[in-house]
Parts: sequence; C-alpha cells; structure tokens
Amino acid sequence: MKPFLKKFKLLIVTLLIGTYAFISYSFVDNYFEVSKNLDIFATLFRELNIYYVDETNPGDLMKVGIDDMLSSLDPYTNYIPESEIEDYRYMTTGQYGGIGALIRQDSDYVIISEPYEGYPAQKADLRAGDKILKINDTDAKGKKTDDISKFLKGQASTSIKLLIERYGEKKPIEKNINREEIKIKSVPYFGMIAPSIGYIKLTGFTENAGAEVKEALLNLKKNTEFKSLIFDLRGNPGGLLNEAVDIVNLFVEKGTAIVSTRGKVKDWDKVHKAANNPVDLATPITVLIDRGSASASEIVSGALQDLDRAVVIGQRSYGKGLVQQTRPLSYNAQLKVTVAKYYIPSGRCIQALDYSHHNEDGSVDKVPDSLISAFKTKNGRIVYDGGGVSPDVVIEPQKYSSILLSLVTKNLVFDYATKYRALNPTLPVTAKKFKLTKEEYTDFVTFLNGKEYDYTTKTEQTLEDLKKDAKTDKNLDVILADIDALKNKVMHHKKDDLVKYEPEIKQFLEEEIASRYYFQNGRLESSLKEDLELKEAETVLNDKLRYDKLITTIVKAEKPFYNGDKARALNSSKSETGN
Repeated sequence: MKPFLKKFKLLIVTLLIGTYAFISYSFVDNYFEVSKNLDIFATLFRELNIYYVDETNPGDLMKVGIDDMLSSLDPYTNYIPESEIEDYRYMTTGQYGGIGALIRQDSDYVIISEPYEGYPAQKADLRAGDKILKINDTDAKGKKTDDISKFLKGQASTSIKLLIERYGEKKPIEKNINREEIKIKSVPYFGMIAPSIGYIKLTGFTENAGAEVKEALLNLKKNTEFKSLIFDLRGNPGGLLNEAVDIVNLFVEKGTAIVSTRGKVKDWDKVHKAANNPVDLATPITVLIDRGSASASEIVSGALQDLDRAVVIGQRSYGKGLVQQTRPLSYNAQLKVTVAKYYIPSGRCIQALDYSHHNEDGSVDKVPDSLISAFKTKNGRIVYDGGGVSPDVVIEPQKYSSILLSLVTKNLVFDYATKYRALNPTLPVTAKKFKLTKEEYTDFVTFLNGKEYDYTTKTEQTLEDLKKDAKTDKNLDVILADIDALKNKVMHHKKDDLVKYEPEIKQFLEEEIASRYYFQNGRLESSLKEDLELKEAETVLNDKLRYDKLITTIVKAEKPFYNGDKARALNSSKSETGN
C-alpha cells in the first residue's frame, strides 16, 4: 500500500508542477508579447515624431492610434482622454454645468433648437429658433456647435452674455444668463393617458433613473382610477446597469434574479437580484420597445418578459448585451472596456453581433439563425436569444413619406414653428388638445413657396435604376422615352403630396409647435395623440383575457428571422448638442 501511496503522491506532485509550469509559461509568454509590442510601439512613436517631414501633434496621433486599436474589438470599448471626461460624466449622470438648451448648426450660425424647461435658457426666455450672433462680445459667425458648446458650458453660478437674432424682432436681443448645474431627467413625462391607464416615459438610465421611475409610479398610484401601466422604453439607448435592476425591482419580489453578468474575469461574474421590497406586484404592465431600445432598456423589457410580469409591444430591440466598466489610466484619462455579457432571467443573452470573430473585411456577423436557442419564461413560454428582445405583440414601425422626411430634415417644419410662436404668444389649449386648423395648414403650404425641399420618391429612384440598367443592356434608346414620360407623371403627382400626406405632416407640425409652448412635455404629449403602438398597448390593457393569455399561454413561438430588419429613423441629419 505504501509504495502505491508514494507513486500516487509523486503523480500528484508531477501534475501540479506541470500545471504550474504551463500557467507560468502562458503568463510569461503573454507578458513577453505585451512587453515586446509596447516597446515596438514606443520606438515607432518616437521615431515618427522626430523624423516625419511635417510637424506632428503627438496627442492627436496617439488618440487616433488608440481609437483604431479599440475599434477592432467592439464599438463600446472606448478611450476617454481627460478633455472628454465632462462629456462622459454627462452621459452617465445626465448632469453638467451650462444654460440648459439643445443647439444645432444652421448655415453659418448656431441656433437654439430646444431650451429645457425650468433651466437658465428658458428662464431667460431663450426660444427655439434664436440665432446666436455673439457670446461675451465674441462673434459667433462661422463657429460650429462644438465651439459654441464650449462657450455655453461652464461652472454653475458663472454668467454668460448672448446676443441673439429672433424671428419677428427688428433688432438683436441681449441676454445675460447665469449658468446652473443641469440635471436632465430620465423621466421627462408621466401621467394618465386614459381613465384607468398610466404612462411613464423613460429616456435614459442615468443616476437616479430608478428613483425617478419609482416617484412617477407612486404618483400614478395616488389616482384612484389607476389600474394599469404603459412603460415606454422606445428610443432609450440604455445606461447604468444598477438603475435597470432597481427599475425591475419595483415590479418583482425581493430576491428575484434579474440579470447576471459573465466575462473572462470570473471573480467579476455576478447575479443581480432585487434587493428591495417591490412597489407593485399586481398592476398589468405593457412595455413599449423599438430598434432604438438598447442595453439597460433590454434588461428591463427582457427581464419583465422572462418573469411574465409584462407584455412587450413594438419592434425587436437593438441587441446590445455587453457590459462595460471604466478603468482609470494615467493623466486622468479613462478606458471604458467591455468586460462581460449580460443574461436575463430565462438564461438568454440578447447580444446580436459577434464581435469576437471578425470577417476578412473587418465586419462582424449577426448570430446566425442556426445558433439561436430557445429558452423558457417563468410561465413556460418560449423565447429566443440571438439578437434583441422580440416583442409579444409585434407592431410594424410607422413609415413616413419622402416629403415629410424632406420637410423635417431641411428644417422647414422647425422654421414654421418658429414663425408660429412669434405670431402667437400663447397657445390657448394644452399640447394634448392642440390641432392645426385647415387655415393654418394652408398658411404652412404658402410658407413653403420658394423654399427648397426637393426629394426623391421610391418610384423616381426605381425609374432611375431602370435607366441605368437599360444603359448596361444597350436598350436605352428603346425605352428612354417611356421612362421620361413616367418620370414626368411622377413629378406632376409630387405637387399633390402636401395634400396627400397632410395628416402626417400636420402631426409633426403640431408636435414641433407644442414644444415651443410646453417644451419637452408638450412635444411628448402631442406625439402620443396618433401613436399606433400606444393605442395597441391600451387595447391590450383594456382586454384582460387577452393580456392574461399573452403572459400565461405556453405556445411554441416561431424562431425569429432577423435579416432585413430596419431601424425607425427620421431626423438623422440633425446634429444637436446639450448645453
């Protein structure tokens, strides 16, 4: 027996030595590779800065090098130099020092596009459409939004002087504004939108987002008629993980597992559970999502779906299941690095793209249908991983006409609202009740006379493509006359588009005009009047049998097919900065 034990001990020692040697070799080998490549980079950087024919900016060169290196990993691993720390702070806290307004470029000048209610810009009666001519006697002509933003932001309690040009005013107006600490609310609006249905809009997951949702929910519950809730996460890009956990916690039992994170550093793997007593376990909930709902929005909607606590309505969400942490670097810089993936209660991960494997051209693929797996909700309903949260009730995204897209992107809807506000000091009704009259819409059509808002319809594009194909096939002469005749017919009908698409154009005009009097709340209230997804949510909540069936019926759902999914986008040309 003793010889056997000796041999056994010798075997164990040999294995341990071998394992240690392997680990040590792996560590040393990896360390050597890191050290070697750092040395190569440092010598290259030095030689480049010494001998390159023109003067170089070392800081800019390094920033480009770091950004390109990180871009080969995923879009969320970013280098944050000291100069951008304040912008990063705003993204995570929603807080900064400034005047409290959005600005954007308008030809050679920057204009106010939307002041925030209750903050210095609005208190000083700065209005959307005001053109900034001077800042503290410095000419603003030719300056970009980034330049003006740096002027407008600053320490709270400091002052700034603006000279503005306003529609309808003959002379420029001078404004002296005291900066304040600006904290943008994550819940810009909540209220009763039907006799028994409450509504909460959440736009981000910055610090205290959970507390804001809780406060809104408690206020709604004070209404004796409140019986159900619509929770709107559309267009919400996400934010802080702990805020998402706190929000789900409002609706589920203490101790419920909400989301888990798993990454390379196993010591950081964690299951996030509901840590507090819930506020509401029984109220029926519908959650609205779309292609702009990402990250923390997907934790909330996915967890509530997995726990059968809510019916999810809208379009498939974005599909960002990656977790980031910030790591401190030298000279007050930071690295925001992807450290894990998150998994919602059913066990599924909703990450859509595989950033760990790149194609030869540098692109990455979506999770293929063949690798999509089925999971079960608390009640046994089938759900799938592989790219976003798929809604229980799918609503096709609303499609807008080419003429509306042109009117919005060329700022003609914005400019008419500026004119309307100048001619009408007050709005006699609430944003929810405001509607343009027939005469006012006719005035808008007249306002467009002489203004450029040309656009290409799908039919025109098809005819143009046909013309190109005909050239390739050498059949152009045969059908050219027919194509041109069809294009002339289309051009003739385009003149009628202002009448044909009047309802949707009026909707956007009403939203923009309402925002001039009631700010962000007014824009949101006005937009809800013709909201198809909201109407469907109301229908589901008013039909108890349908609601119960959606969260309890065990049906083998069809595996989602993701190809060709398009995001809803409208005013992508607008470049706005918060100040």
